[in-house]
Amino acid sequence: QVQLVESGGGLVQPGGSLRLSCAASGNIFRIKTMGWYRQTPGKERELVARITRGDTTMYADSAKGRFTITSENAKNTVYLQMNSLKPEDTTVYYCHTDFMGDWGDFASWGQGTQVTVSS
Repeated sequence: QVQLVESGGGLVQPGGSLRLSCAASGNIFRIKTMGWYRQTPGKERELVARITRGDTTMYADSAKGRFTITSENAKNTVYLQMNSLKPEDTTVYYCHTDFMGDWGDFASWGQGTQVTVSS
């Protein structure tokens, strides 16, 4: 079983910054990708940013230039530095990982962390 523990969400004023963290633990042979998604009620979950084990990154257009995703492979941890936050960034952010287990490839989601951008 694999667990993703997220932290770093909260309330911030427009223009402010937050740093999300996500640590994966459990029966993981090797992480392939880690990423952050977000979901607003009534809408589909959407990719915010993703990073591969080789440090190739992908960003949603809404995140480019404001958010930075990094990882520490040795710790199976991913970070999302969010700057210049806007009210429309308010929603729940979910950590996700694709990984190799003992007997195949798997994926796992975190429980989500709330980000609220408001004055």
